[in-house]
Amino acid sequence: MAAAIKAVNAKIRSNKVLDYFCSTHFWGPASNFGIPIAAVMDTQKDPEIVSGPMTVALTAYSAIFARYAMAVTPKNYLLFGCHVINFSAQVTQGYRYLNYWKFGGREKALEAKEQAKGPTEKAAEVAKDASEKVKDAGEKILGKK
Repeated sequence: MAAAIKAVNAKIRSNKVLDYFCSTHFWGPASNFGIPIAAVMDTQKDPEIVSGPMTVALTAYSAIFARYAMAVTPKNYLLFGCHVINFSAQVTQGYRYLNYWKFGGREKALEAKEQAKGPTEKAAEVAKDASEKVKDAGEKILGKK
């Protein structure tokens, strides 16, 4: 059994593509790509939920380990790309955090929400009035009033 495993391992290691695909230089970044994918998806969410301290931590983490990916031998370009994407997404999140909490974005969002509320409430009142008029007219026709 051990000889068969050694033979399969030797066969894999002799092919450069399979050797790379079966190494931690591939699977480490591949499993790590969940972080930048989530970060990019979070850029579409409400900036109120962005955590400033976590964004700073993830930005520093990505910057440090992007450098590390280039320092190892052989250079791990897939890991470098993963961390560059995460760094970019975290910088975007940091901008959104600062804009929302520090530079007046929250006030603008609340003001826009209030302005959007006005026409909706007016439409609800008009609909309620119309409903009452139809009800009154129906009762008149049926002679209940």
